Amino acid sequence: MEEIGARELRANLAAALRQATAGERIVVTVDGRPVAQLGPLHPSGEPSLVELAASGLLDAPRRPDRPEPPDAWDTAVDVRLDRILDEVRGA
Repeated sequence: MEEIGARELRANLAAALRQATAGERIVVTVDGRPVAQLGPLHPSGEPSLVELAASGLLDAPRRPDRPEPPDAWDTAVDVRLDRILDEVRGA
């Protein structure tokens, strides 16, 4: 799905309408915030997060990046849990 600013949409309306006719969805933004969408009359498939944000059903994420998940610890099966916790806690 493509995002397009309102100013760019005004300048390229005919091209955007051709894309919508071809079945593509275009999200129109104002100051980087989705405010409307242009697309086919009948939706196809599951809506994306951008489509849901454009329809107002959810708030778009504020951060474009996501923190990395923590590294998994490879622990031995035959070690007692209290000893592992002591090691993690630095005792």
